[in-house]
Amino acid sequence: MHNYNFFKLLGLILATVLSAKAQTYPPPVGQPGTTAMYKDSSAFVNWVTGCHVTRGYQNISNTSLGYASAGDSSMALGVGLANGVVSLGDGGSAICTFQYPIKNGAGFDFAVFENSFDDSFLELALVEVSSDGINYVRFAAHSLTDTTTQTGSFGATDATKINNLAGKYRGGYGTPFDLQELSGNPNIDINAVTHVKLIDVVGSVNKAYAKRDSYNNMINDPWPTGFASGGFDLDAIGVINQNTSVGVKENSMEKNISIYPNPVTKGDNIILSSVEEINSTTLYNFSGQKLFTTHDTTLATKDLSSGIYFLQLTTAKGVLTKKIVIR
Repeated sequence: MHNYNFFKLLGLILATVLSAKAQTYPPPVGQPGTTAMYKDSSAFVNWVTGCHVTRGYQNISNTSLGYASAGDSSMALGVGLANGVVSLGDGGSAICTFQYPIKNGAGFDFAVFENSFDDSFLELALVEVSSDGINYVRFAAHSLTDTTTQTGSFGATDATKINNLAGKYRGGYGTPFDLQELSGNPNIDINAVTHVKLIDVVGSVNKAYAKRDSYNNMINDPWPTGFASGGFDLDAIGVINQNTSVGVKENSMEKNISIYPNPVTKGDNIILSSVEEINSTTLYNFSGQKLFTTHDTTLATKDLSSGIYFLQLTTAKGVLTKKIVIR
């Protein structure tokens, strides 16, 4: 009897594994069953209005090449294929905000656009959402791509083997996401999503660098991509369902936080004042590299070069990112 139960359990486990291996997901653009959404679809009612990028290395295994540098965060704003793209690099990330929160509606709620030139050269990113800019919840991604062999720098990926990973479709066509999948998670209000975060998957099947899906599979995509435009190339995020009855937290935060002077002359101090207590302030350069984090409300500029920077302020009500200029 004990042997029977053991083999019955083993059979169930094997059946589950084989079923997962045999599973397929929606195919590329133009094929029956695809979920790809064209950028000019009337389903889109809004687009990204703010974006903060933290760059990853061009090649995480050879950091001497430096960080990815193609594009800048402004290129993620607005309609797809309109402003160029910003490259994240290995493991880099982008946090995007919107005029109104995204809400859970019928079907898909937003779609992420990458700039792949065909249906098989797919650079992928994990997708997370937040209702406060602090707590993020990740969509359950799945990659069935074989990991015994590394996908080469310009290698192919079968779209039917990946799910809930941005970059599944070629340029001009968004990969859609349904907030209903996150229903019941206490860390997200699916009717008030204010931030969407994209994280480049690296693509390496070297365990030292690999990122994994929700089933602990290593995610294999083109790697290494040791050039300025390496990694996931964010083009746009189109909003399908938005909650116009909820004010944007970032807008209310902006009214309550003062950054003066801005622009600032190199050598002068920047003074921060806020109705809410500022828990931390982080300064990033134009390429998205973090320079420092502080709890001070007076920021010295004497050791900074002239140029554009991004100041990220965290309060109990959320996160606000502002551009500052040092002259």
